[in-house]
Amino acid sequence: MTQYTTEFGALANYRKGGVMPITDEPRRFVFSNIFEVAAKSRPWERVVVGKNFEYTIEVSRTEGTSPWYTAAHDEFVLCMDGAVEVHLIKLDDPDAHVDPESEGAHVIDATMPEGRKMGRIRLRRGHMAMLPVGAAYRLVNDAAPGVVIYQSILGPVSVEKWAEICQH
Repeated sequence: MTQYTTEFGALANYRKGGVMPITDEPRRFVFSNIFEVAAKSRPWERVVVGKNFEYTIEVSRTEGTSPWYTAAHDEFVLCMDGAVEVHLIKLDDPDAHVDPESEGAHVIDATMPEGRKMGRIRLRRGHMAMLPVGAAYRLVNDAAPGVVIYQSILGPVSVEKWAEICQH
């Protein structure tokens, strides 16, 4: 019987990996490594690494404090390496910051958005948080750089770098 060992990657320690198509054309597949993408990205840049219909998986290098974001739909964030704190504010007027028909995350140009503090969530590797519609959020990482992935919809802060990040 074949033995398999699970190895968890990290920003400071990952193996690139690869793609081995079994029953299809190799040209239909692309592959990227989230830790490699985060290592080559600016802090808080949200690089799209996967798409499923309108939904995206976006990876960010966590370092310092992110801008404030909001979206007209729920999003999720999953900590893949390190630790991060999510700050949430229930916006007084969400429509003033983002069109309710828009998609994807939007940066809020405010030092502190107007609204009621909802609290904060501390995430470590493997922890996930919901980023609810009608709320503003920012992420803070005052320790060593880490990695998070977001589940969202392609929007104005989503960065597509397919030619740079994918191996065929």
